[in-house]
Amino acid sequence: MSLKRYLVPGFKQFTPGGGSSTLGDLLHFRAAVGAEAAARTLMSDLAELHGIQGVLSVSAPADIPSQGDVVDVVLSLDPTLTDFATIDEPLRAEAYKLEVGERIILTAATEQGLQWASRSFLQLIQSCGDSRALESGTALDWPDYPVRGFLIDTGRRFMAPEFIRDLIRTLNWHKLNTLVIHLNDNEIAKDTGRSWDEAQHGFRLRAESGEFAPLASTDGSYSRQDWDSFEDLAAARGITIIAEIDAPAHSRAFIAQHPELGRNNGNSDMLDLAGDHAVNFMKRLFDEFLPWFRGPVVHFGADEYERGLDEDFKRYFNQMAAHLRSAGKSPMAWGSITTMSGGAGAPAPEGYDRDVLICSWNNGWYGPKEAVADGYRILNTNDEWLYTVPYADYYCGDGLRLEKLWSDWEPHVFGGDEVLDKQHPQLLGSLSACWNDLVLMDYNEHDIFRMVSPTFPMLGQKMWGGTPEVMSFCEFSELTDRMADCPGREFVNSQVAAVGGKD
Repeated sequence: MSLKRYLVPGFKQFTPGGGSSTLGDLLHFRAAVGAEAAARTLMSDLAELHGIQGVLSVSAPADIPSQGDVVDVVLSLDPTLTDFATIDEPLRAEAYKLEVGERIILTAATEQGLQWASRSFLQLIQSCGDSRALESGTALDWPDYPVRGFLIDTGRRFMAPEFIRDLIRTLNWHKLNTLVIHLNDNEIAKDTGRSWDEAQHGFRLRAESGEFAPLASTDGSYSRQDWDSFEDLAAARGITIIAEIDAPAHSRAFIAQHPELGRNNGNSDMLDLAGDHAVNFMKRLFDEFLPWFRGPVVHFGADEYERGLDEDFKRYFNQMAAHLRSAGKSPMAWGSITTMSGGAGAPAPEGYDRDVLICSWNNGWYGPKEAVADGYRILNTNDEWLYTVPYADYYCGDGLRLEKLWSDWEPHVFGGDEVLDKQHPQLLGSLSACWNDLVLMDYNEHDIFRMVSPTFPMLGQKMWGGTPEVMSFCEFSELTDRMADCPGREFVNSQVAAVGGKD
């Protein structure tokens, strides 16, 4: 069986070299300048998962002689990476080469690429069992799509900081590189029969003082220190965090504090976009927290606003996109343009700003074919395929339908006749999502993890290299079970799940 089938995701290319390399209880790590952090992370993970200890030397690897029977693990950065000269950026930035012989050699153009090489090395050891005998050969590996990730809704239900950090570690294990954190939202009042004054709502960033300090939810919010811990860990693990502050719908957290911002004299979860008061509030809100967000992309929401207010919505969309760009961030938004306006029309200012990354979440609100025809770069976030709403009787109430995903879904598949060409140049990748719509239900982070974590290896495989040839769903499931141990997780391993979801 090909070594490509022992990993999740599997290698794109593997050339056997003959023989094997057996690892002992001690390895000598040799990190070139710039690769030290990746080497230290790998050493820590190796000790945790396999009980193998490491000694680190930092130098030009060729300058350090081998030491007897101790296997060398060499990590180095090569910006030229000539083995991948025909691969376009940004995919080339995540490519890596892994050589197994007398030495184990991990080479990549970036630290992120070294992260993925190190995950593959750890999984190779895992696949060997107690023998620790790695088949000799050379792997060349790179992703199909540059954005591969997951969205967690913390707006409707606070997620402990420790859980967010465990999500980062879990995404890393399967070479998923993006975590979107949805930071505000509210109860769907029409579904619960409660008034807007009663409806639960959340905003999860905590300013220490000033205009926006009162917005922080009393049932849980993230301090700057919490957020820095997310960003620090994400950077060390090859993950980009995208923060989402959602408006002009889903905005009850803001309207509850400032009723004058809302439609119907504040009896709403939608901002009143007539005039400039609401948009200026949102600009100031983003300005308050943009210094927290280290990633190049920021999500400004823009979904499911009230129909019939097309011009107000378009003006808001364009102003917020321009505002984020002026602050040095690339804007991202939900696809709602078909429903709101019947199409993007001419470019801004007459039509919609095209320099926005669009999450194509629903084929009716704004399908992928129309979005790419309008010139947008898009992500597949299709609700029917990729949404989990814990314990709901709609979408996927107990986790995504893995067997159907295996047989029928790829990142370019959006359902119905909404299918793009594979690796369409405007399709950047895909995000699955967990939405905590049922705010009155009793469940916790452990329940969420049980539902979403089986998704990550499959989506990681699909977005990295597609569905492996001549592999059944059962075989893939057995493989993911063998690769389930992920280094560094603490919170999800220690929490007790709620006994089912209950009112």
